[in-house]
Amino acid sequence: MSDDLGLFTDEPTDVRRRRSDPEAFRRRKRRRWVTALAAVFVVVLVGGGVLYGASQIVQLGAYEDFSGEGTGQVVIRVESGETVSAIGSTLADQGVVASTKAFIEAAEGDRRINGIQPGFYLMRKEMSGEAAVEHIMSPDAKVGRVEVRGGMRLEDQLAPDGGTTPGVLTRLAEATCVGTAECVSSERMHEVAATADLRSLGVPEWAVGPASEAEPRRRLEGLILPAVYDVKPGASAEDVLRDVVTRSATMLQAAGLPQAAEGTGHTPYELLTIASIVQSEGIGKDFGKIARVIENRLAPPAMRLGMDSTINYPLDKPALLTKPEDRDRPGPYNTYLNYGLPPTPISAPGQDAIIAAEKPTEGSWKFFVKCYPDGTSCFADTYEQHQVYIEEARARGAF
Repeated sequence: MSDDLGLFTDEPTDVRRRRSDPEAFRRRKRRRWVTALAAVFVVVLVGGGVLYGASQIVQLGAYEDFSGEGTGQVVIRVESGETVSAIGSTLADQGVVASTKAFIEAAEGDRRINGIQPGFYLMRKEMSGEAAVEHIMSPDAKVGRVEVRGGMRLEDQLAPDGGTTPGVLTRLAEATCVGTAECVSSERMHEVAATADLRSLGVPEWAVGPASEAEPRRRLEGLILPAVYDVKPGASAEDVLRDVVTRSATMLQAAGLPQAAEGTGHTPYELLTIASIVQSEGIGKDFGKIARVIENRLAPPAMRLGMDSTINYPLDKPALLTKPEDRDRPGPYNTYLNYGLPPTPISAPGQDAIIAAEKPTEGSWKFFVKCYPDGTSCFADTYEQHQVYIEEARARGAF
């Protein structure tokens, strides 16, 4: 008996269990297989999920890159003076490209990349480096850009065809509407321009007082200078106006205001108003002479300015010519009836118009008229000579 026990003891445990209870052994064996299969299934599921999540990432040497054109939308900003590497870093941080290196490698050897301008760009998530380079250099990518030209006004203007031409405030509002970004309405932009604290918007201290006394919807007139502005899509009306007005304040300072007003007999705000009339009444080469006509008419014995541009300003008409009934209409901007300057600027004056207002060309002229089709004006000392120029202008088809 001892020999039998010794031989049985040396057998493997599975063999002893199978001999003692075959059915229990089979049940245990099935459970092991189920457990093993379950473990394999979990590994495959988890591994498959990881692989699926990274299916768009391609390992290229020492850097990662997405494949394809990307999906969705994301707005990124390119700052002035940024390098290709800095732009790539921004794109990587925003999930546009998988790595900075992917963008740099795709841009290498493409000289067009150096032409990327500061501003906002509408990109897609998970783009390959090559796709990101091609897209950011395409015209469709640049968004939020608003060009304010000399002579433009805050309000929409009546167009000759009976429609309207968007003014500065409407253009700024429209620039916030890109892709899925929440838009600022034109009405909201106008509301903020008329009611927000002027200092909080960045209006220069020397302009806060007179602008505060203006009709609310006119108080920012002339304080948004001609330039190209980059508006962030989805930004609030307050942020948009603050950025634009603050930048304009810097340009006003570069044009000499407020210091240049010293010794002119005018406040800085009055010089800005003169500059806006100069901008609206003529072309660049005549700005200095037009500014001198205004000065000569304001000097004692004072004359009325008689500027058609000021008549049409509250009527939201861009034309220079006026109708008799409009010239007879009372109002603070009617320089045919009133002496002195209107209460606010009437348009966006460029730096050359501001400098002309600060330093008018020397001369004794008191009259001028657009006398050539290209916009060139003729200047006269007397009313009689002025009438001659008007007839010549008509003969040339100048107006």
